[in-house]
Amino acid sequence: MLGAVMVVAIAYRYYSAFIATKVLVLDDTRVTPAYRFEDGHNYVPTNKWVLFGHHFAAITGAGPLVGPVLAAQFGFLPGYLWILIGVVLGGAVHDFVILSASVRRDGKSLAEIVRAEIGPSAGLVAGFAVLFIVVIAIAAMAKVVVTALAESPWGTFTIGMTVPIALFMGLYMHRIRPGRIREASAIGVVLLLFSVGYGKTIASSPFASSFLLSEHTLTLCLAGYGFVASVLPVWMLLCPRDYLSSYMKLGTIVLLILGIVIVNPRLEMPAVSQFTNGGPIVPGKLFPFVFITIACGAISGFHGLVASGTTPKMIEKESHARPIGYGAMLGEAIVGVVALIAAASLSQGDYFAINTPPDKFALLGMSTEHLPELAEQIGERLDGRPGGAVSLAVGISQVFSSLPGFRHLMSYWYHFAIMFEALFILTTVDTGTRVARFLVQEFGGRLHPKFAQTDWMPGTVLATSLVCVSWGYFVWSGSIATIWPMLGISNQLLACIALAAATTMIVNAGRGRYAWVTLVPLAFVGTATQWAGYQLITSNFVPRLIRGGKPELVFQGWLLSGLCALAMTAMLVIVAAAGRRWLAAWRG
Repeated sequence: MLGAVMVVAIAYRYYSAFIATKVLVLDDTRVTPAYRFEDGHNYVPTNKWVLFGHHFAAITGAGPLVGPVLAAQFGFLPGYLWILIGVVLGGAVHDFVILSASVRRDGKSLAEIVRAEIGPSAGLVAGFAVLFIVVIAIAAMAKVVVTALAESPWGTFTIGMTVPIALFMGLYMHRIRPGRIREASAIGVVLLLFSVGYGKTIASSPFASSFLLSEHTLTLCLAGYGFVASVLPVWMLLCPRDYLSSYMKLGTIVLLILGIVIVNPRLEMPAVSQFTNGGPIVPGKLFPFVFITIACGAISGFHGLVASGTTPKMIEKESHARPIGYGAMLGEAIVGVVALIAAASLSQGDYFAINTPPDKFALLGMSTEHLPELAEQIGERLDGRPGGAVSLAVGISQVFSSLPGFRHLMSYWYHFAIMFEALFILTTVDTGTRVARFLVQEFGGRLHPKFAQTDWMPGTVLATSLVCVSWGYFVWSGSIATIWPMLGISNQLLACIALAAATTMIVNAGRGRYAWVTLVPLAFVGTATQWAGYQLITSNFVPRLIRGGKPELVFQGWLLSGLCALAMTAMLVIVAAAGRRWLAAWRG
């Protein structure tokens, strides 16, 4: 843990400074889009640390929590090395450069950046690829929340309370007592902690049935929340909720780091496990699937959507892109390391019993060690709860309950961890929905110019509805075993598209000697992801078509195979177009 903290601190101090001064040449004399297009709705100059909280909350979704937990199937060492090396040389660079590029291009989306730097055709391909990938990303993250909260009245009540609390904070900071950020934050944190404690009372009361929701009902609730958060002004719900979440996220991460240092939990998972050729959780070999299972935390294309979506429209100075872009991604890597340690501290039997269906677990020849005792202490069934969220919550609660004097609070720690995870994920769901809405409106603006105006309510409602229905379908009909690998493939392909645009931007600006900063991670991630995509189609999706069976499974096989192939093709088309630009610049 301490080694990971030292690595990211050194990387921020030296490597991010090199990129800021030599590669991007940030200049605070330039007026940012937040001031030039200020409209009080989407373009809003925002305090650096408030915006850091929003950005960190928006990018830190299910990925750095669930990805390392699922990748623990391979052992703890491959994931640990990939998170640290990947974030320093790839993920943080990706976020930093794309954020700076969007700030200098009026807060335009990643697709528009590709169009401006590489060409119109590449921009059109990127637009469709980005829209498809963000829908898959939102679906995967929402699925994790649905699985964790299904039939859990305590967790559902606590997460539901974050919405009215955030609305109150937004009104407090902008209408009741404008500018009183610390007051609103203190009130919000107190109310949130109260909702965690009071959730146990709700769970044991006659009202518990009101919060005992099925997965399909939770899916509808999440889609409704995403719609409202996307349509309302950014200051009313989205930004204060993300800011409130960042307090809980950062505070909990700091407590977890301290807890891990104090407790020093034993890693029960081996450095490299027996499932390097594929296992019951991740359907592929260690290489290349560890590089797509752990996306957020190492490198994530979804971050490019946030860095070219809401954040550049609110940034006050170009220099703020360094702590917000590079720094927030380093923080997410620490989250990934914490999640990996928490998962690896579970016994192998307990870990696989939680993350696999009972019939699959029975075939592994393993037995549980502490799971029945933990289930009794927590008060919920824990076995057969795949998705990573439940096993992570158990690992976190074990760390906290091992502290002196906290052993009897296991159930509170577990539900606090579930709230902590859901807060991470929902802030990505709402921001992702808003970003996807911007993309749909950009496309619609080519047919009807008024549709591209983000403050035009009919266009906003229609675009948001299309987005929510799209990702809601995948959550309703899919499983974590199919959605998560698809997210990993599409997410990393999107990162390659963003890195290709970033490399072209550096070359077009006359600083081609520094193009290696983005070109090296592009080459590695692109190679690994294309290979993983090929294996996923041939080994996972196509067998569904061959075996036949239920019509809906066959349809999903065709759909997932086609979408994965389209995403892979889009990345190759854009990188090829970018390569022609690089070659032309090299030739002078």
